[in-house]
Amino acid sequence: QDVAALEYRAPHLAAASLAFAFPAPPAGARLLDVACGTGLVARELHRRGFRCLHGVDGSAGMLERAQSTGLYRQLRRCVLGREPLPAPAEHYDAVTVVGALGEGQVPSTAVPELLRVTKPGGFLCLTTRSNPSNLRYKAELEAALERLERQGAWQKVLAQEVERWERATSEEEGIQGTGYISGVVYIYRKCPVPPVEEG
Repeated sequence: QDVAALEYRAPHLAAASLAFAFPAPPAGARLLDVACGTGLVARELHRRGFRCLHGVDGSAGMLERAQSTGLYRQLRRCVLGREPLPAPAEHYDAVTVVGALGEGQVPSTAVPELLRVTKPGGFLCLTTRSNPSNLRYKAELEAALERLERQGAWQKVLAQEVERWERATSEEEGIQGTGYISGVVYIYRKCPVPPVEEG
């Protein structure tokens, strides 16, 4: 109810971006929804043909809600940043972290752990907010993303700034009197990226 009141668009934007990046119909793609919460992202992914969804979250209550959606094949409790993801290396075709990369939430130091569980050639979809109280975190996150790109760990596919991300909860946080805060969707592809097949 809270996110509906805030017109929170990140799950929709992230799922649309990921579906656009995918080279093949996603039904067989195994996807990990990190910090899955109540399953808002799963609902959007499901609408776009993703069927093999796994979720992790730090809150048992959130996982219970996510379970009740019937959209996940597997749900596990995990506090990212404090413990590794409960998955083997190179296990997922895609990994999403929507709405949890922010000040006081998942630390930017957890990004390599997301890469670890992604298959080579797989996609990672991350979001963060661009409101004033999150700018320091956003700068740290972007430095971590760029460092991994320089090291050849992944390639940037997309970084899309979105103005009307969600309603601002205070005057100071909003963009020049619009009443909204902005945010950004990032899509990366883990290297080595498989070669394009001829034909």
